[in-house]
Amino acid sequence: MNSTILPLSVLFLITIIASCATANDPDQEEWIDLFNGENFEGWDIKIAGYELNENVYNTFRVEDGLLKVRYNEYDRFNGEFGHIFFNTPYSHYRLKVEYRFYGEQTEGGPGWAFMNNGIMFHSQSAGSMDLDQDFPVSIEFQLLGSDGTGERPNGSICTPGTQVVVDGVLRTEHCISSGGPTHPGYEWVTAELVALGDSLLIHKLNGETVMEYSATQLADGTPLSGGYIALQAESHPTTFRSVRLLNLKGCMDPDAVNYKSYYVEHEMNSCEYP
Repeated sequence: MNSTILPLSVLFLITIIASCATANDPDQEEWIDLFNGENFEGWDIKIAGYELNENVYNTFRVEDGLLKVRYNEYDRFNGEFGHIFFNTPYSHYRLKVEYRFYGEQTEGGPGWAFMNNGIMFHSQSAGSMDLDQDFPVSIEFQLLGSDGTGERPNGSICTPGTQVVVDGVLRTEHCISSGGPTHPGYEWVTAELVALGDSLLIHKLNGETVMEYSATQLADGTPLSGGYIALQAESHPTTFRSVRLLNLKGCMDPDAVNYKSYYVEHEMNSCEYP
């Protein structure tokens, strides 16, 4: 029986080609870990009353691979509403955040902020906020927990400086209830946001859709189709286990080596060709 032994150079080329084919699989989802579990690389902190990246009283911290909001170094909460922003803007994406609440609310925290946090998106940047500004102009995917004493629909919308259209109706009130489930505050919950510019926004909790809306816009009616992503610190300790994003905007030309079949928004200048 004849056997053929390929030269090492040919074997190397075959290996490279196979590797490239795997790396460029157009159906393989490429999720990005926005939080690396080690530090705040890629993030900016803004706390009301303080300068950019002044992490007063160690409010935001990374411990045991977790992103934590904590208040044990505060004597009392006095309006230090905080946000931690990922410093790259996005417009079309899926975002998954695993979170839960922890411990007691800080003394001085407002009643509405009990087991209350949020994912702010289509947001202004951390650096553009005023010194004493409490909340960024943004859309909020509200995260609520319950201590077992009542119903608290999770996954609602809040709109600091913005407004949205729900079921064809322009809604200008600050918060719009999702009618979603109530989650015990100390259980891990996966919140997923699907953002397609200003055309469709979907809130999901543990895989269940609880809110759909569109026409995200500033309070003056200017369309709001993208921006920054931030997590809140509103006076109740919160722990985030992961923050992952799948970008849905990129090269949609099948002839490009970085084409992805799941993209929904074409970005011609990102295309790469052999």
